[in-house]
Amino acid sequence: MTTGLTLLVLRFAFLAVLWLFVFVIVFALRSDLFGQRVRTIPTDPKAGSSGPSTPSTPTAAATAPAAAGAFTDLIAQPGGAAQPAGPVATRLVITEGSREGMEMPLGGGPITIGRSSESNVVIRDDYTSTNHARLDLRADGWLLTDLESTNGTFVDGQKVSVPVVVAAGTPITIGTTTFELRR
Repeated sequence: MTTGLTLLVLRFAFLAVLWLFVFVIVFALRSDLFGQRVRTIPTDPKAGSSGPSTPSTPTAAATAPAAAGAFTDLIAQPGGAAQPAGPVATRLVITEGSREGMEMPLGGGPITIGRSSESNVVIRDDYTSTNHARLDLRADGWLLTDLESTNGTFVDGQKVSVPVVVAAGTPITIGTTTFELRR
């Protein structure tokens, strides 16, 4: 009788493991097909984890691309944010990868990079995460943030673990694509 009971318990355990495997596969397929939930990252350094952050309303100066190739004045924004006073990169150029030669003008707002169709720069390869990285314009230049990607983001060959200011002409590698910020 113990052998029959042992076999019954083993059958149920095997069945539970099979169902667990099915759920893991379905979850992976769902995230590949529909993408992961979008995480909002507070842009206000004063906003801590104590409460929800409210994104600042962009002004026309913050969202318009630089017409003359550089920002010339320090433009104050509501909430204390400011545009850079010196020349900054105004375009993103893909230098290696499947979309080599593509050029994109940069505005003043954040630029998202990833496999998601909702990203500003869509990179479709197996080594790019759905929401891979983000570029934000700060007072000292473009700030690159890795959004907890699986394979990492590299600036000049070095893996990015904390947000880093990227100088114009510095190679940024995401997956099999390399691009640069240019003036």
